[in-house]
Amino acid sequence: MIRRLTLAAVATLTLAACQQQEAAAPVETASTEPTPAAATQEGMAPAFTLVDAEGTQRSLADFRGKTVVLEWTNEGCPYVQKHYGAGAMQALQREATGGGVVWLTIVSSAPGTQGFVEGETARAFKAKHDGAWTHLLLDPTGEVGKLYDAKTTPDMRVIDPQGRIVFEGGIDDRPTNKPEDLEGATNFVRAALTDMEAGRPVQTRFAQPYGCSIKYPETVEG
Repeated sequence: MIRRLTLAAVATLTLAACQQQEAAAPVETASTEPTPAAATQEGMAPAFTLVDAEGTQRSLADFRGKTVVLEWTNEGCPYVQKHYGAGAMQALQREATGGGVVWLTIVSSAPGTQGFVEGETARAFKAKHDGAWTHLLLDPTGEVGKLYDAKTTPDMRVIDPQGRIVFEGGIDDRPTNKPEDLEGATNFVRAALTDMEAGRPVQTRFAQPYGCSIKYPETVEG
């Protein structure tokens, strides 16, 4: 009798343990949300390859060992126009590239949306805006924009020579489209580059992005 009770108790405990394990097992679901760049292993910048305005393939790996700035742009966006119309973005580009920084300006607008450029329009883009970027990269599928979780124009990333993202987000602390607000603003990209040049950790690593939403393909009305 005692043996039968003991066996029954063991069976009951075993069944309970199995049920607990099954309840604790996580349910795997497919995620359609892009992974933020900051969440990648050790904050490393995701690899990518895009075609530039001249039709040449450019990979992030080509610039390993250098500081790289990524800038998402859309010429039709009033927030972008704030920085370009006043010459502030171009001045920062010249300042950075003059110090050996690689500046990659990216257009992730889909065909048929505001800001999309291709062909001759893309080739003329630099002269039209007096740009001083290193390369204008075309991302019409939005793949790279989503890879970096870029949300607005402008949206910025600073990548150190080891390939780590040391700053991401809004370019400054004045989230408006008014050129007059540039005066006295703290430019986080300039601050990050200054910190790196001085050999100290970047003090501000994230700023809330602001501007026009990036015109990814799913924003196109059917």
